[in-house]
Amino acid sequence: MTSAPRVPEGTIVYAVGDVHGRDDLLAELHGRIVADAAESAAVRRVLLHLGDYVDRGPASRQVVGRLAAGPPAGFEGVALKGNHEAFLLAFLRRAEAAEGWLANGGDATLYSYGVTPPDRGDEEDADRARVELAAAMPADHRAFLTGLRLLHQEGDYLFVHAGIRPWAPIDRQVESDLLWIREPFLDWAAPFGPIIVHGHTISRSPDIRPNRIGIDTGAYATGVLTCLVLEGSERRFLQTGRGRT
Repeated sequence: MTSAPRVPEGTIVYAVGDVHGRDDLLAELHGRIVADAAESAAVRRVLLHLGDYVDRGPASRQVVGRLAAGPPAGFEGVALKGNHEAFLLAFLRRAEAAEGWLANGGDATLYSYGVTPPDRGDEEDADRARVELAAAMPADHRAFLTGLRLLHQEGDYLFVHAGIRPWAPIDRQVESDLLWIREPFLDWAAPFGPIIVHGHTISRSPDIRPNRIGIDTGAYATGVLTCLVLEGSERRFLQTGRGRT
C-alpha cells in the first residue's frame, strides 16, 4: 500500500474491541462515540464490534441485549463473531461443550442469564444448564448471536476478531483462524493487503503495527474498553476513562 490507508469518502468508522460482559463500559463508550460522531461531517457512520461480547465480566446478558437492540440512531451496525460467542453457541447445541466454555469464563455468562453453572465433569448437570440457558435467553439474543459475521471491510481496512492466516487470500480464510489465531499472525512483518483491525489478544494499549491494529485492552480486567476511529486517512482512539488519543 503506497498511500496512507483510508476508509471510504464520507464515512467514519468506530471499531470497538472485546467487551467481555462489561456493559457499564460499553454504555460509556457508546456515549462517547455518539458525541464524537456529532462533531464529524461524515454522512455515513459505522459502529463495528469485533466480538467477545460474553464471558468473564458480570453482565454478558446486558451486553448482548444492548447490541441486539441495534446501533444508536444514525449509525450502521456491524457485529462480528468472537471465539467466546463460538463457545456459547457450541454449548447451546451440545452439553459436551461445557468444559471448554466454563474454563474460559462461561460461568459468568450463565450467571448473567440466571442459570447456575453445572458441576465440572457432570454431563447430566451440564445438560440441565444448557436447557435452562436456552429457555432464559430471549429470542432476539439468540438471533443476534447466530447472525454474527466473521469479517467486514471498509476501504483499506479489514475487521476480524482474532486475525488471519497470513499466506491465505482473504476469500480463503477459515473460521477457526478468524476466531482464534495468534501466531504466526501477530509477528508477521509483511503486508497483508488491507490493514487488519482485530481484538482477541490483549495489550496494555492499542497495538499499532504497519500491517495490523490490535484493540483488545482487556476491558473486563482493566476497565479500559478501546474504540478505533477511522475517518479518511485519519486514525485515533476513544477509550473508557480517557479522552481522545
